[in-house]
Amino acid sequence: MNQRRASKPLRIGGVTVGGGAPVLVQSMTKTDTRNVTATVNQIHELEEYGCEIVRVAVPDEEAAQALASIKRRVRIPIIADVHFDYRLALAALRAGVDGLRLNPGNISEPEQVAAVVEAAKPRGVPIRIGVNAGSLPRSVNTQAPIAERMVEAALEQIHLLEDLDFDLIKVSLKAFDVPTTVEAYQIIARKVPYPLHLGITEAGLPKTGVVRSTLGIGILLYLGIGDTIRVSLTAHPREEVVAAHEILKGLNLRQRGPTLISCPTCGRCEVDLVSLAMAVEERLAKLDKPIKVAVMGCVVNGPGEARYADVGIACGRGRGALFRRGEVVRTVEEKDFLEGLMGEVEQFLCSARR
Repeated sequence: MNQRRASKPLRIGGVTVGGGAPVLVQSMTKTDTRNVTATVNQIHELEEYGCEIVRVAVPDEEAAQALASIKRRVRIPIIADVHFDYRLALAALRAGVDGLRLNPGNISEPEQVAAVVEAAKPRGVPIRIGVNAGSLPRSVNTQAPIAERMVEAALEQIHLLEDLDFDLIKVSLKAFDVPTTVEAYQIIARKVPYPLHLGITEAGLPKTGVVRSTLGIGILLYLGIGDTIRVSLTAHPREEVVAAHEILKGLNLRQRGPTLISCPTCGRCEVDLVSLAMAVEERLAKLDKPIKVAVMGCVVNGPGEARYADVGIACGRGRGALFRRGEVVRTVEEKDFLEGLMGEVEQFLCSARR
C-alpha cells in the first residue's frame, strides 16, 4: 500500500478529518429531513453501525429549519447537503450544522458563494466542494475528458474560496464510472492539500453497488488517497456504513467491528452453511469490537484453514467443532451451531475486556 497522502486537517464537529487522522465513514440519511423524529432515529441507527459523519438533504427552507432540532438530538457531525439555492446554506449555518456540501454545478455565482463563506468563516464550519460528473458547471472545458473537467470545476471553486481567505475546504469528485473517478482523484490529490472525500456516485443496488464502490474507493485508498468515504447504495444507509467499514478492514486501515470468515462450501459440506453464516452475520452486525469469526463447512479442514480466526465453528453432519485460533475447544450438536458459536464469541470478547 502506498504511503498515505498528507492533507490539511479539518475539524468537523467533534472529529478530525485529514492530517493523518483515521479514514472516517460517512453516510447520508434517506428520510425526509422535515420529519425530525424519523431523521434523528435513522441517524442514531447509523451511529450504532459505525457512521461517524452524516449528511442530510436540505431541499427547502422547512428542511433547513428542522436542522436545529435534529442537531440537538444527535452526537455525530451533521453536514447539510445544499443544491441550487445558496440561501438554504445560510439557513443551515444558522441552524448550527457542522459542515456544508455545495455542488459547484448548481451553486457557483461568486457573490452567492461569498455570502456562504462570510457566514461559515466565523463559525469555523468547513465547506465540501462536491463535484459530480453529471452536474458540472457550464464554465468547464467541454472538450476535455470528464475527469479533467471534474478537476477543473473543483479548482475553480477552490480558488474562489481561497480568494475569500477561506481554507476550511474538503473536496470530492464523484462519477459512476470507476476509472474516471480514480483518475480525477489522482489529479486533484497532486494539486491541492485539502482532505478528500471518496465515493462512487449512484453506484446502484447492493449486489453491484458494493462491488463498484469497493473497486473505486479501494483503489484510491490503496494508493494512499482519501480521508473520508461513503458507499452510495440504493438501499438502507446502514448497508452503506457496513460496506464502508468492510472496505477499511479489507485494507487493514480500520478494524471496527467483527470480520466474518466463511468458506464458499463445496460437495463436502453436509449442512446448510449459507443460512448459518447469514444468521451469524446478522448477530454480529452491531458489535463494535474487532474479532474474527469463522464459519466453515468442513470438520476436518475447517480449524486449520481458519486458524487465524479468533473464534470459529467447523460444521459436519449432526455435529460441529468450535475452535479458537485453530484449536478445537468443544463440539456441539447441529441444533446448537448458532448459539454455541455466539457463546464463544461472547466469552472471547469478555476475556479481551479484562
